[in-house]
Amino acid sequence: MMPDTAGLAARTLTPDAPADAPPVLLVHGFGSDGTVDWMDTGLAAALTATGRTVIVPDLRGHGASPVPTSAAEVTAPALAADLVAVMDQAGAATFDIVGYSLGARVAWEIPAAAPGRVERSVLGGLAPGEPFTAVDIDALHRAVSDGTECEDPFTAAIAGMVKAHGDRAAGLALCVEGLRSVPFAGGPWNAKALPVFIVGENDDLTRGIDGLAESIGGARLVTVPGAHHEVLAGTHFRDTVLDVLAR
Repeated sequence: MMPDTAGLAARTLTPDAPADAPPVLLVHGFGSDGTVDWMDTGLAAALTATGRTVIVPDLRGHGASPVPTSAAEVTAPALAADLVAVMDQAGAATFDIVGYSLGARVAWEIPAAAPGRVERSVLGGLAPGEPFTAVDIDALHRAVSDGTECEDPFTAAIAGMVKAHGDRAAGLALCVEGLRSVPFAGGPWNAKALPVFIVGENDDLTRGIDGLAESIGGARLVTVPGAHHEVLAGTHFRDTVLDVLAR
């Protein structure tokens, strides 16, 4: 993956027979990267096969992208600004978006950061609230820096996930801090079309998403088999994305 002017690592997949349609931006989840969520699952290739140019970045603090030096670099609005810079570099006047979990959370900010440029969107695995507000951030940083055990079970679970990334762990802890500092609160959706939400039937993280869908004008909600970490690899998710983005 090559760095762009935003400083992020990003891969661009170009079809052999381009369709008359805008490029698709794929935004991965927390603790993952573009390769795991989109390349390995086959979705990027499936979209390219339909003639779409596909842009697959790694969010700051993830994959091959730079590690943040402060929490301010990795709030959801800051991450969205990074992605808009990626699309600027790609010369994309307009684009579609597919985001999963954290990727969906960040994608929510993009229409405001790039007015008039977002066309169709698929937001998968989106929590209607901000899960990271329940993290004891000081305890998380201590756990990452010196191995201090977290008393709070949820913080301990997040610490375990973060520490599994080795030398990337400190950057991911900053991501948690940044995300919880500007928690997700919904609000208007200012793109050209309402997003389509995809949730797993066994995904507790997305409970209440129907209320968010209604609050923005009755967005379509698709339920597919699986729990939160199973949905991306399923054919139902891929087929829904291809259907929503078809031109």
